[in-house]
Amino acid sequence: MKKLHKYIGTAALAAMSLFACNPLQLDEIIDPNNPSVQSVSNNASREQIQFLITGLESRHRDYVFNVTAAWGTFGREVWYLNASDPRFQTDWLGQSGRVPDRAYFGFGVTGGGSWASPYQAIKQANVLIDAAQNAATLNEADKRAVSGFAKTIKGYQFMIPANFVYQNGIRIDVTDPLKPGPFVPYEQALDYIKSVLDEGDQDLAAAGAGNFPLRLTPGFTGFNTNAALRQVNRAITARLNAYRKDWTGVLSALEGSFMNLNGNLNAGPAHPYGAPPDLFNPIFYVPNALVTTMIVVHPSVLRDATPGDLRVANKFLQRTAPPVTVSTDVGTLVGTHQDRRWASNTSAIPFIKNEELILLKAEAHANLGQTAQAVEAINIIRNAAGIGNYSGATTQAALINEILYQRRYSLWLEPWGHRWIDARRYNKLNEIDVSFDGGTVFTQFPHPQAEVNWDNYIGN
Repeated sequence: MKKLHKYIGTAALAAMSLFACNPLQLDEIIDPNNPSVQSVSNNASREQIQFLITGLESRHRDYVFNVTAAWGTFGREVWYLNASDPRFQTDWLGQSGRVPDRAYFGFGVTGGGSWASPYQAIKQANVLIDAAQNAATLNEADKRAVSGFAKTIKGYQFMIPANFVYQNGIRIDVTDPLKPGPFVPYEQALDYIKSVLDEGDQDLAAAGAGNFPLRLTPGFTGFNTNAALRQVNRAITARLNAYRKDWTGVLSALEGSFMNLNGNLNAGPAHPYGAPPDLFNPIFYVPNALVTTMIVVHPSVLRDATPGDLRVANKFLQRTAPPVTVSTDVGTLVGTHQDRRWASNTSAIPFIKNEELILLKAEAHANLGQTAQAVEAINIIRNAAGIGNYSGATTQAALINEILYQRRYSLWLEPWGHRWIDARRYNKLNEIDVSFDGGTVFTQFPHPQAEVNWDNYIGN
């Protein structure tokens, strides 16, 4: 395990040397011990391809802290209380009339997991695809497997900036970093992402059902065959199709995914973490630590929980140490509960899991008017949480409300910000309670100033 941590840590450092602060720009490599882009793009060795794969896995997790903490704050799943920098409260919560602008705190091209990091992962995936295609050391099946894996990660990563800026649109043509394509509308971006994921699925199918030809980290334990990676691809596609409101597409993708109605709800691929030179789990906090900076459970989540819900007991730790408190423009915010899901600072974080897939099934059936199937899937989640079968109304609106409620607790603080996106998908942002912090719920974000500067520069 120590060798693996050293390997992925080294890969992460090398991946960082491949890309500058501009998430689309490839830089000249000045470290003779790390491969240049040119060297891996022209008949790369098998070891170089392996290095790029591990680097892609490292890039794949770079979004986790910012997206989890910030999007979780926007959806009032959590507060990220930070006594050292009040902007984590005032700006992220939209207090005193603050609104997102192009220089919004924490999301610039040089430091934002919601914008820069996904595009860096996308560029890493593109380099890997090109390197594999031109590598004589890989046979055709191996090339298709590597390409399918890279496109699966690429599709996942494109969904992050798309949901961050929403109707402001994203760039999908980033092949040439010096000539990136125009911003395209949200719906067009989602359709493009669907094509990327479908191509990845086709590549993995063409590679055969055997073992993936190179090494993946323990985050893909149980998913390290081409067939299992196709299941991951289809799971991500099911999430995407829900955003596209393609409900038959959700069900079709779920049929090819790893969804198991009788299986472990936490099953799924994960972002691995480890001791240096690898990274620690970025959302782990020592239980009852006497600190002034911590992600804490939002009070409304505690207030709205169903009595006896096992998810509350399993996910939320009521602090016996003093609460975490910070002062803000509208008064003091107090965090009485913290995240208790992680055993240690090296615990892996699932990035899509069986529980979400079952809830996607329920949502698709509800939107298609298939009431019995929707209730059946809802009951799987409710009974696992120890709160019994659903007994409410079975109108479509009532079922959707129930599903969104279950998603709020089943997917609480997953590395995505589900509640913020879910509320926006169903025009329910105004239902998110801001009474505890006097803030605002944002709908979307503008493009970072650097993106505008780039277009101005090209235009001149």
